[in-house]
Amino acid sequence: MLNINALDYLFNLFYPKVCMSCGEALRSQENIICIKCELSLPKTGFHMHEDNPVSRVFWGRLDITAATSFLFFSKQGRVQSMMHNLKYKGQEELGKRLGFIFGEDLKQGSMFNGIHYVIPVPLHPKKLRKRGFNQSAAIAEGIAKSLDTEVFKGLERKVHSSTQTKKSRYERWQNVKDIFELSNPGQLKNKKVLLVDDVLTTGATLEACASNLTEVDGISICIATLAYANK
Repeated sequence: MLNINALDYLFNLFYPKVCMSCGEALRSQENIICIKCELSLPKTGFHMHEDNPVSRVFWGRLDITAATSFLFFSKQGRVQSMMHNLKYKGQEELGKRLGFIFGEDLKQGSMFNGIHYVIPVPLHPKKLRKRGFNQSAAIAEGIAKSLDTEVFKGLERKVHSSTQTKKSRYERWQNVKDIFELSNPGQLKNKKVLLVDDVLTTGATLEACASNLTEVDGISICIATLAYANK
């Protein structure tokens, strides 16, 4: 009788697991993304610097402790391909894996030490049902696992807004203003939180989310996105 390891070997022989970045077959010690692709990720290194392009987006708009993005996003690039697969092709495990790798890097930046909760930017229930999962929640789950902390699920989207894709910065802000709601805010009192989204463009959605969090007494807010779209 074949044992489980032998069955896994035979299954992978005929149906090999492939890297969700380059599509090459994964080796036995690799997970979701091959080592070659992990090593070639276009990391920003922003988490090591208090003054960086992401933190500047929120200057004068939000009182935050720190902000960063993990990867540079470029059109037709590999990061765009991974983000598309994550968001529209249901590759939830890819989001968790990239989030975990992101979390390992965040440990190197002292500004992100002592995070009590990781908070994903929420989807409206209607969109969540259509998509099947929240890509920001998958990223947040990976980060939380790496940082050995919890995901806070009390930030909710109460209004189903239209797509942000072709809107200006002001239009994006108007589109998401007052659409988020925070339940059980007492849980976040005097806590340090990390607000997580997939891609940073204008920062309007993150600003709208954070505006709810800033009402909590003693809260310290950090912001992190998986990718940074440099325009």
